[in-house]
Amino acid sequence: MGEHELDVVVIGMGPGGEHAALEFAGAGLAVGGVESRLVGGECPYFGCVPSKMMIRAANLLAEGHRVNGMAGHAAVEPSWQPVAARNRDEATDNWDDTVAVQRFTSKGGQLFRGHGRITGPGRVQVSRQGADDDMLVAKRGIVIATGTEPASPPIPGLAGSPYWTNRDAIKAKQVPPSLIVLGGGAIGVELAQVFARFGAQVTVVEALRHLVPLEEPRAGELLARALSADGIAVRTGVGARQVSHDGREFHVTLADGEELAASELLVATGRRAMLAEVGVAAVGIDETARFIPVDERMRAAPGVWALGDIVGHGAFTHMSVYHAGIVVADILGIDHHAAEYHAVPRVTFTDPEIGSVGLSEAQARDQGLDVRTGVAQVPLSARGWIHKAGNDGFIKVVQDAGSGLLVGATSAGPVGGEVLSMLTLAVHARVPVQRLREMIYAYPTFHRAVEDALRDMG
Repeated sequence: MGEHELDVVVIGMGPGGEHAALEFAGAGLAVGGVESRLVGGECPYFGCVPSKMMIRAANLLAEGHRVNGMAGHAAVEPSWQPVAARNRDEATDNWDDTVAVQRFTSKGGQLFRGHGRITGPGRVQVSRQGADDDMLVAKRGIVIATGTEPASPPIPGLAGSPYWTNRDAIKAKQVPPSLIVLGGGAIGVELAQVFARFGAQVTVVEALRHLVPLEEPRAGELLARALSADGIAVRTGVGARQVSHDGREFHVTLADGEELAASELLVATGRRAMLAEVGVAAVGIDETARFIPVDERMRAAPGVWALGDIVGHGAFTHMSVYHAGIVVADILGIDHHAAEYHAVPRVTFTDPEIGSVGLSEAQARDQGLDVRTGVAQVPLSARGWIHKAGNDGFIKVVQDAGSGLLVGATSAGPVGGEVLSMLTLAVHARVPVQRLREMIYAYPTFHRAVEDALRDMG
């Protein structure tokens, strides 16, 4: 076993881990990055980037269909080949991380391919098949950034069947004739809409009452209508009871007895952290916990920091990179604002987009706040009326009447994620609602509907 003395060891080179490792290397520290898969992680190869390329292509098809009655006539014929080619060639370099590796090593970082496991304070063992293990000794700290893995529910018959995760869907070389999606969260509904718009017969199954169950119920209802308009069968409030695969197609029995069949099955029911595999018990962290508990500086144990999905504040690339900045500052001794989560933005990139920030109405009430809300319908706004085809959406704002502050908002519509930016700033900076009422909103823009929602609040 070779031993390597380093300043910092980063286990997991996804977006947050890579960002932290690059910053440490740029600061002149001896940094070891440990990664068993692709440097860059889920986002550039199987998540954010390729999925949004797929969504962009699917939305172009939808826009083509909207020409009729608005600007003449257009006949649209979908083709998956340019989509698959763009994912392969532009987004992922054919799932090759050479560029990312060179970006790290050119700054002086050392990459260790293999599985990293903490064996004691300041010590990380890296194991890989066909080679001796490496022991990395971290003088200043260990950073855990291993993210999460797709979780499969304990449905009889599912284990061992050739079902898809998001990784398989992203690498699909052709559109399946039919697809069942288990899970109506962001990943499930985004990919369901993509494949439906390219010709697949799609059914989405969500065990909870609404699609995107972490969002406002109104958002789930909006998406159910939108997906249905794309020909997608939506089943909410019912889970899967049994799964089987006969060598040709999947058969799914729902809890209410309904039988579904499709050529492919996508499981998008959430993700889970793999704490035991990282060896967190060696530094006093409970390996049976769902997530690693950290303080406001992302410290998990003496000499150990954790960031991203694995700490349980949202499985978002932007959260992971945000955490990385705090970790880097703490280890380098640079002044930095402590982690805060009152204004976490998130976007589901469906058509219409669902953007949200801060607390939902239900979450605000659960915290005992004196809640006031306002809602504006995007189609009734000036820009929505102008936009016409594809203009469905709404703005909802949530106020803590006691403090007069905006504590949450949802922006759903053609550019819901972009309109969200002003609402995120308002929640983050704790801008009083009265000041938001007094500002000037450009006319005619989609974000002007925020003014209508504030007016509806009374």
